Amino acid sequence: MSAAQTGRWKARAAAIAAVLVTLTLPTVTATPASATTTAYDSTYYKNAIGKTGTSLKSSLHTIISSQSKISYDAVWNALKVTDQDPANSANVVLLYSGASRSKSLNGGDVGDWNREHVWAQSHGSFGTSAGPGTDLHHLRACDVQVNSTRGNKDWDTGGSPVSGASGSYTDSNSFEPRNADKGDVARMILYMAVRYEGDDAWADLEPNDSTTNGSVPFHGRLSVLKQWNEQDPPSAFEERRNDVIFNTYQGNRNPFIDHPEWVEAIW
Repeated sequence: MSAAQTGRWKARAAAIAAVLVTLTLPTVTATPASATTTAYDSTYYKNAIGKTGTSLKSSLHTIISSQSKISYDAVWNALKVTDQDPANSANVVLLYSGASRSKSLNGGDVGDWNREHVWAQSHGSFGTSAGPGTDLHHLRACDVQVNSTRGNKDWDTGGSPVSGASGSYTDSNSFEPRNADKGDVARMILYMAVRYEGDDAWADLEPNDSTTNGSVPFHGRLSVLKQWNEQDPPSAFEERRNDVIFNTYQGNRNPFIDHPEWVEAIW
């Protein structure tokens, strides 16, 4: 190639480069992987959509506070429906173990299942009265002995294996559920923190990062619960349960099952 040709190619390349630097590539905005939409966004959640932080928490509190309450005795039969084993309609699926057990074995004896308060009753002293004590969004069928082992402990990782609940661990002041129940527990706890704000004769329930909450109306650890919410997304079992409670019993929903990304948006 002659010197003249080489000069022309260099000039052409320079001209092309000059054009390219003037081009502006379109901006691509990615939708967060955890973002969700539901059939309830334009109706049930319409006053919460687009909000974050305390504004979102306040809107959701107003929305989910409209609910029907049931008695503690009525919880027995309700759990037989909400926690029904999808593979065996005669059984319920137990929290913390995933075991399938006959619906008829509800009671207080070894081998029975009973009513587990995921937000421990003593954390706010609400007992079993209609309200937080009977709210199906945090009540689950659970093996009697495993329920006793959990007691009123806060939530955290680590400890010794729990007998009768493979994959769950506990120590002196905390309980770690098996991986398949971690997100469920997180979303139940945070539902309670939004639903009960101290404006309806019950204590203002709030999450914190402690594992020594005892009888105060707090439950920890928030940092761990947030991790669990991300780690274990809502399952078909959890979503069905939310629908049954909404349509058949209480008329309200757990918003963190419908929109797990709202956990991070609030906390």
